[in-house]
Amino acid sequence: MTNLPSTMRAVLPGEVGGKRVPHIARIPLPEVGPHEVLLKVAAAGLNRADLLQVQGFYPPPPGAPETLGMEASGTVAAVGAGTTAWRVGDQVCVLVPGGGYAEYCVAHEGSILRVPKGVSLIDAGALPEAYFTVWTNVIDRARLQPGESFLVHGGSSGIGTAAIQLFAARGHRVFTTAGSPAKCDACTKLGAARAINYRNEDFVEVLEAETKGLGVDVILDMVGGSYVMKNIQSLKTEGRLVNIAFQEGAEATLNLLVIMLKRLTITGSTLRPRTPEQKAEIGKSLAREVWPLFDAGRLKPVVDSVYPLEKVADAHARMAGSQHIGKILLTP
Repeated sequence: MTNLPSTMRAVLPGEVGGKRVPHIARIPLPEVGPHEVLLKVAAAGLNRADLLQVQGFYPPPPGAPETLGMEASGTVAAVGAGTTAWRVGDQVCVLVPGGGYAEYCVAHEGSILRVPKGVSLIDAGALPEAYFTVWTNVIDRARLQPGESFLVHGGSSGIGTAAIQLFAARGHRVFTTAGSPAKCDACTKLGAARAINYRNEDFVEVLEAETKGLGVDVILDMVGGSYVMKNIQSLKTEGRLVNIAFQEGAEATLNLLVIMLKRLTITGSTLRPRTPEQKAEIGKSLAREVWPLFDAGRLKPVVDSVYPLEKVADAHARMAGSQHIGKILLTP
């Protein structure tokens, strides 16, 4: 792709009238380094980390752009020195440490995946962050094994809809929690064996009944707070809990005796600060184990809504209101 512009529109965190808000600015086109590509963005996926960054609570890692956005899809517009896996014109989706909310962004070649068969270029913007996160936490860290059961909280979120589909397709019995009958219905249609409405059901009691008192093998949690001890109660002996966010708070009171007696493993991780090499290893696993499921039509992006870049504040408001099911996308 030739005749690239020298500047582009991008979304940065800023202040208007004393309030922290995302705003559009015109900034220089990013430079492409070795083993990187320049992507002409078709769509960028929203994540709660973007909202935290706007509020000043989740700064980008050193060297990453201030521009919001941790995932995008689009067409390769230029390639850096040493880049061999991708060519100008390739349609791909990318995981980035920042920069996705823009007309162009730069991605390391190891964090790039092709757009799966049957998935539109726009909808592919919903894939990278969710599937990189789910795979590295549930498979790499929690070591979910064939035949084991799995619970993901927030089943209607981008992470939740990806996890339900992926592990149901891989033969696991999947449980989830969600906050309305409509969200629970959406989760069961995606493959959840049981969707628990946390507003009027106790997930500990439901799981005890569903598993005949045994509990589940692995839990992926983004809530924290009071959920931590409830998760521990819901785990099977030798079970594993992975925390990736703390919407209810990062501190909890634990009964260590239960952890000892059940021989539990509690862990957690973040994805954004990892090295390009570490992300590339996750990408290889996705290309090998997950993308063929998309090609076969067994997985699909779950897109809640698509907003133009100019409506980024409205998109953030929808995410903050937690009414969405699946991913919210921005299009430049």
